[in-house]
Amino acid sequence: MTIQSEKHIVTLAYQGWGHARPLIQLSARLVKMRQLYVTFFTTNALFDRATHELARGFEQGEEAYARRVRIVSLGEAPIMSPHAVDEAIKQACEKLVAGQALQCAKTGKIHDALPPPQAAIMDFFAVNAIAFIKKASGNAVKVYAWYSGMTTAAFMLIAPEKFGGPGNIRIKAEEEAARTGRSFAEIVSEMLFSPKGKIYHFPGLPPMSDFELYPQDFTIPPDVAAQIFPRMYETFQTCEGTFFTSPAPYEPEALEKAKEWLGETGRSVYVCGPLLPRGSEAGSNEAKQSAKGAEILGFLDTTLNTSGEKSLLYISFGSMFWPAKSPEKLWAFLDVVMELNIPFILSHASPFAGAIPEDVLNKVKAYGKGLLSQWSPQQTILEHPATGWFVTHGGHNSVIESVSAEVPMITWPFHADQPLNAVRISEVLDIGYQLIEVRTGHGTHPLHRDGRKPVGTIDALKAEARDVLAKAFGEDGALKREKLLALARSFKNEWEEGGTAWRDVHAFLDTL
Repeated sequence: MTIQSEKHIVTLAYQGWGHARPLIQLSARLVKMRQLYVTFFTTNALFDRATHELARGFEQGEEAYARRVRIVSLGEAPIMSPHAVDEAIKQACEKLVAGQALQCAKTGKIHDALPPPQAAIMDFFAVNAIAFIKKASGNAVKVYAWYSGMTTAAFMLIAPEKFGGPGNIRIKAEEEAARTGRSFAEIVSEMLFSPKGKIYHFPGLPPMSDFELYPQDFTIPPDVAAQIFPRMYETFQTCEGTFFTSPAPYEPEALEKAKEWLGETGRSVYVCGPLLPRGSEAGSNEAKQSAKGAEILGFLDTTLNTSGEKSLLYISFGSMFWPAKSPEKLWAFLDVVMELNIPFILSHASPFAGAIPEDVLNKVKAYGKGLLSQWSPQQTILEHPATGWFVTHGGHNSVIESVSAEVPMITWPFHADQPLNAVRISEVLDIGYQLIEVRTGHGTHPLHRDGRKPVGTIDALKAEARDVLAKAFGEDGALKREKLLALARSFKNEWEEGGTAWRDVHAFLDTL
């Protein structure tokens, strides 16, 4: 069966959950705002989780809306190998623009043909996918970049040089490779991820050394970097516009600068955050995403009864990051948490986390107030009255969820937009703290703004942890929480009628 005369939008996010989760929620909102269909592409690894996440965006009685979003897996894709499914994406794009049926690689289900899409919202990492759908449709499909990170970070990786960015890395790297005979991948990694002491002036942030942008020894494989990053500049140039997931009140300076940058070439900017599920079954469907969902809920309730409101510390570095090269720092931090008698949940979802050491497992078991979970229902934890603080890598999805749940943060950043978020949270907005002694690699250089240099020892880390945790659960932390509450209230207005997100997404839909 082919459905005629309906609008159709394609959405695609690669494997990072922070990229996929908000795009799933945008997909759910789009079908409730207008009469249209959404095809959401994912991989086998995220298919089940994406299905549960989509259900969180609908209430009972909204089944007809829910059926207008179809989740289609493109197949298996090893972690940090986004191009493993490129051939499947290419074939899917050709079928979409031809109005043909699609088959899900995970379930084998054949999805009915839909009219060719009018628009596609695609991950800014998906440089090949964006090229495929443009070519397959003869540029008839309007393609928008999905920028799920902190808007400020776009000025670090993608913006033209006149806006403080690196400009066209592909051309620069190719010229350097031709001149020197060195490999293209090596040059790209050096240009983007090998700091030399340059000072950056990002919108809304204090000046920062490029050493501060890489606070942990966490390596991006050169072949992955070479496949994606050099082409992002030109990919952004070819898109009709960009969706930014930052709520307007969080980083207004960067959003205004992005509008200026993209507006020079007539491209649209749509601000659509925060994108959190609103359905009454949101919590139960999130718990289904974790093997320990029921145990975690029970642990939270017990903590509330025994230790009181805002007593628990939630620790998570997201679905990708982990102190894999310095795990002893995490275990030392955990020792201090237990020493201070703070209840905690530690999520270890990263594929780089590996097995938790036996001595750590024994300590946590003997302590009795800690829980370890490979994948945790993060929003459920943050929204529970037992949760007081969040130790986070500072990934943008986690930051927006934490602010929305009115939980202040202690940041432990690694890469990408995380160090920028850490500075904004701890120094610009003053709604949390940043750990400095956890830094390794380039992060051990002095901070540009005050000259502080990490000591780098376990003793120094423990001393900092005691100081920060004492402040967080004391009067200083209470003051930061008050500031956070004001920001959280402004977030809640973004999707109300007349709010920036409400207005921008309606404006996008008007273009179809």
